[in-house]
Amino acid sequence: MNPVTKTTLGTSIRLSTSFDEAYARTTLALKAEGFGVLTEIDVKETLKKKLDVDFRPYKILGACNPPLAYQALSAVPEVGLLLPCNVTISEVDDSTIEVSLVNPLSLLNVIDNPVLRSVAEEAQARLERVAAELRS
Repeated sequence: MNPVTKTTLGTSIRLSTSFDEAYARTTLALKAEGFGVLTEIDVKETLKKKLDVDFRPYKILGACNPPLAYQALSAVPEVGLLLPCNVTISEVDDSTIEVSLVNPLSLLNVIDNPVLRSVAEEAQARLERVAAELRS
């Protein structure tokens, strides 16, 4: 089983695999829970291009579950400022990759709304299942 760290911001799982394999497993697990990847930021490439610095492999994925996003946006249109759910994939060392998934409930410190709470709880449950899939 892969080590897991939980913080108020999210859940991180350390995998003993390649970056590409971790990326593939993560996007597959997200898809299985109804999330599509809307945005992908290659931090390593961006920092090289903009600052000419070398950085470890690091990607930020913007994951969206359309039915949950629709519910949230219908309840509080401004919640779009906090969407989509971020997932990061980063190289810790040559044989360890860390995948981190945001805890949508942590966003409720900014906006407290009963409909959003329900949507955030459902999103969190789905992201926890993604984490469980990556741990196995």
